Amino acid sequence: MFSTTTTAVEEPVQVDISAPLKNQPTLVAPEPEHCPGPESNIAGQSEACAGCPNQTICASTPKGPDPDIPMITARLSDIKHKILILSGKGGVGKSTFTAMLGHAFAANERNMVGIMDTDICGPSIPKMMGVEAETIHVSNAGWSPVWVTDNLGVMSVQFMLPSRDDAVIWRGPKKNGLIKQFLKDVDWGELNYLLVDTPPGTSDEHLSVNSYLKTSGVDGAVVVTTPQEVSLLDVRKEIDFCRKAGIKVLGIVENMAGFVCPSCKHRNQVFKATTGGAKNLAESMGIAFLGAIPLDPRIGMSCDYGESFFDNYPDSPACEALRAVVERMLGDAATRSDDT
Repeated sequence: MFSTTTTAVEEPVQVDISAPLKNQPTLVAPEPEHCPGPESNIAGQSEACAGCPNQTICASTPKGPDPDIPMITARLSDIKHKILILSGKGGVGKSTFTAMLGHAFAANERNMVGIMDTDICGPSIPKMMGVEAETIHVSNAGWSPVWVTDNLGVMSVQFMLPSRDDAVIWRGPKKNGLIKQFLKDVDWGELNYLLVDTPPGTSDEHLSVNSYLKTSGVDGAVVVTTPQEVSLLDVRKEIDFCRKAGIKVLGIVENMAGFVCPSCKHRNQVFKATTGGAKNLAESMGIAFLGAIPLDPRIGMSCDYGESFFDNYPDSPACEALRAVVERMLGDAATRSDDT
C-alpha cells in the first residue's frame, strides 16, 4: 500500500495552464492539416510540410525517444493494471462507465484505484465523482491525486481551472504535455488499477497515452458503445486504431442497452440494435463481449450529484450488469498474470 512516510503538503497550487510546455519548438504559424508534429521523425520532410512556414523549425527539432519516458515508467512501476477506456463516438456514456467502474473496483477495500481523466477539453470525471471543487496539492513527492474515498483517487485538468465553466482551448502539443505531467508528476503510489478515461475518437490524447505508457505496460483497452449502428461504425475505427497502435482490446461494453424501469423492472429497447449490437460486433471481430449495461435514470442523477450509483443502488439491474463486466475483466486480468 502507500508509503507511511509523512511529507509536508503545501497549499493548493493554481497551475498556469497557459504557460508554454517544455522542449516544445516555437512555431511561427499554426500546424497545417495532416501535420506529423514537430517531434516526428518525418517532421519537415513529409508532403504536408511543403510550403509550411514551420518547415525549417520542425526539421531542426531534436528527434528520438522522449527522455521523460524512463521517468514515467519508474513513476508507474507500482501500478499493477493500467486500463484505457475508449469510445469511437461521443455521448455513449464512456466517462459515466469509467466512474462506475472505478467505484466497482474500489468496492473491494483491498483495491487501490485511480482514475486519470485525459479528456482535456471535456473533463467530466470530477463532477461525477463529487470532487469538482477540489484543487491539486503538491508535496515533495509530486502532485497528489484528489481522493474521492480512501482507496479511490482522481486526476483531471478540471482541478487546475479557475472556474468550472472555463474552456480549455489547446492544440495537440499542449494536451500532450499535460498528459505527460499527469503520468510523470502525479504521485499515484501503489495502485491495483489505473483507469484512463480518454476523449472520443482517435486523436492526440490517445497517441500520447499509448506512447507514454507502452514501456510501463498497458493491460489493454475497454471500448464502450451503444447498440445502434451509428455508434458501432465508429467503434470499428477505434478497434482498428488499437490494433495499429498495438493496444490489446480487452473487450466491448454495450452501454444504454435497453431501459429497465426502476419500479416494475420491465425492459424496453430504447436504442434498437439494428445490426446485432455490440455482441454481434465482438463476435465478428474476435473480441470479448464484456456485457450490456441498461439505462437507469438514477445513473444520471447520481453523476449530477457526484454520488456512487454503484453504492446507492447495488441491487439495480445496471449494477448487476456492471458486476458481471468487472468479473469478466478480473478473470481476464488473472489469465494475463498467469501467462506472465
